Amino acid sequence: MKKRLSSILRSMVLGGLVATGVARVLILFTASPVPDPASGRTEPSLFAPAISTNWDYITPAQTWLLIVLTGATLICVVAWPITAWLERRADARGKPLPARQA
Repeated sequence: MKKRLSSILRSMVLGGLVATGVARVLILFTASPVPDPASGRTEPSLFAPAISTNWDYITPAQTWLLIVLTGATLICVVAWPITAWLERRADARGKPLPARQA
């Protein structure tokens, strides 16, 4: 039995959310190995970077990775309910949608 496109998109949305979250955490862990001078710990620079126009704690490659992951996830979020609605409409008429080629 073939999986429906809406089911695949749902899995892609959940996977995209997990992948984006993991990427964010990995980027924050590698953000700044320099400890805070006041406490000697690295937590402030890793988990609460100063809100400013200075984005030096994230590289352009990391920025593009987050943009691509988030964009793909958002596209799947929009496509998922549309395909689910089209599949239900096709089921109600009794005609299945054209099968995907594997």
